[in-house]
Amino acid sequence: MDFTRASQPNLSLGFVSHSSHSSQKSNDTVSFHIDSSFRNSSPHLVSSVPLQLMEQQTTTESKNMDLNEKHQEMNAGSMDLNESKLGGEEDEEVDEEFRILGHSMCLKRRRDNSSSCATTDSASSHSLTKRCHTEQNRQFQSLESRRQVVRAWGNQSLQAADPDIFEILEKEKCRQYRGIELIASENFVCKAVMEALGSHVTNKYSEGMPGARYYAGNQYIDEIEILCCQRALVAFGLDSESWGVNVQPYSCTSANFAVYTGLLLPGDRIMGLDTPSGGNTSHGYYTPNGRKVSGASIFFESLSYKVNPQTGIIDFEKLEERAVDFRPKILICGGSSYPREWEYSKFRQIADKCGAVLMCDMAQISGLIAAKECASPFDFCDIVTSTTHKSLRGPRGGIIFYRKGPKPRKSGMLLNQGDSSDKYDFEEKVNFAVCPALQGGPHNNHIAALAVALKQLATPEYKEYMQQVKKNAQALASALLRRNCRLVTGGTDNHLLLWDLRNLGVTGKNLEKVCEMCHITVNKTAIFDDNGTLIPGGLRIGTPAMTSRGCLESDFETMADFLFRAAQITSSVQREHGKMLKSFLKGLENNKDIIDIRMQVENFATQFAMPGQDL
Repeated sequence: MDFTRASQPNLSLGFVSHSSHSSQKSNDTVSFHIDSSFRNSSPHLVSSVPLQLMEQQTTTESKNMDLNEKHQEMNAGSMDLNESKLGGEEDEEVDEEFRILGHSMCLKRRRDNSSSCATTDSASSHSLTKRCHTEQNRQFQSLESRRQVVRAWGNQSLQAADPDIFEILEKEKCRQYRGIELIASENFVCKAVMEALGSHVTNKYSEGMPGARYYAGNQYIDEIEILCCQRALVAFGLDSESWGVNVQPYSCTSANFAVYTGLLLPGDRIMGLDTPSGGNTSHGYYTPNGRKVSGASIFFESLSYKVNPQTGIIDFEKLEERAVDFRPKILICGGSSYPREWEYSKFRQIADKCGAVLMCDMAQISGLIAAKECASPFDFCDIVTSTTHKSLRGPRGGIIFYRKGPKPRKSGMLLNQGDSSDKYDFEEKVNFAVCPALQGGPHNNHIAALAVALKQLATPEYKEYMQQVKKNAQALASALLRRNCRLVTGGTDNHLLLWDLRNLGVTGKNLEKVCEMCHITVNKTAIFDDNGTLIPGGLRIGTPAMTSRGCLESDFETMADFLFRAAQITSSVQREHGKMLKSFLKGLENNKDIIDIRMQVENFATQFAMPGQDL
């Protein structure tokens, strides 16, 4: 038989019926085959429809059903079968009834996701879920493993993380401990400063000024910087209504250049002490052949003033004459190697005559000024800059003080600071020059450490320390003078002295090398009337570092003896091998006198503790 319906599957049924009429319960068997082909092109519809005979009906009513009824019911069954096939997506299986030769048939049609497939799919789904869970565990373990690696790396000690650097640092620690440090620009910080320098605030970026940062999350950084500025003013006895301060510069050279950048235009004139006379290259310096050796001399026009060659003291008459003719926008006092007091009142008079801003670079003597062991520039100057690591005994960095508020009057006239305004306008110019003009984010660890050092400046203990620094410098100078050594200006008023070696025929470079081999660190320096700084004729010696280790006057007497013996060795080797460095160094090989002094220096130095270190 063939049952069809338009647009639905064609079902062709062929069957054989075996029936026994002797009994209601006789075995009637119907065998049939269904061939199904679908015209629907949907990929979700299968090409065959398996049918299962579920139940056989043999009632009389079924046998007497007329042929029309059979056709109607079979057509209805065919329709239901196809509609169920197309529409019952959520059903696992659908039962269909129809009659064939009076027999009521029940057919079960299974879809592709039938119970047998469902079992397979269920197993597959379970397997897939298990695989996904395993993969998730694997990924989680991988993430945790990676986190652990980062944590382990982040918490390693320096010795474990980088044994090469650790070893070098240990050697440097031993060098400092076993040697004598006499470089005037160096000092040993205390443990608290060292801890702040190595603190977590180094992680934070904080461009801008407190309260006006370019980055978020700076509320505590602001607190540190504000406190540091307050302590800076207190340390030098300054009124916050009259003075402001910027603690962000990376060095004093950076601080000086920020002042020039903020107050001047490129090509404007500045005037500072000549480097061979004890000035600093950041004040504008040209070598004798005209070479520009600093940013100050490259971007601005500079003219230096000098010391009197007979006395080593600044010649103020010539300074005034040159300043009035040159008309600098900024007149600079202060230097790197000047052992006497600075007469700030005379600089003030000259600055007013030529209409210049008066700036002081107090880098070398800032600690002495804070302790009131040297004259203060704040009574006369408009701008004051400094390093923070020399006599100040803080971290390496720079600082700028600038006047604020109304300008003072003198004899009914405003002091001339380069403009006609009656108020100072340095604050905005200096702060903008530091950042963003010249620097990015400040070193917050340095600012925190500087705050610690500035707090110490205001204590009686620091004043006693600075007094001892001066006493030690005078003791060292006296000891050298007794050995017929020549000192520039004949002595010192602060923490440093200049040893003029020219009468010994010894160069500063060669004596510096001999001292280094004896484990004594000093630095060569140019002396006025030198031909230049490449072969300087002097040695600069300072007392802050060894005073920080606990040395007193008698100890510096011993150091003077070491220095004088080193000078004798230098003179002897130069006479035999010459002054040229290559031949001179060859003459120092296996020198028994150097070995003897080195052993004595180490025995001497190791008597004194190193601040902030367990040695």
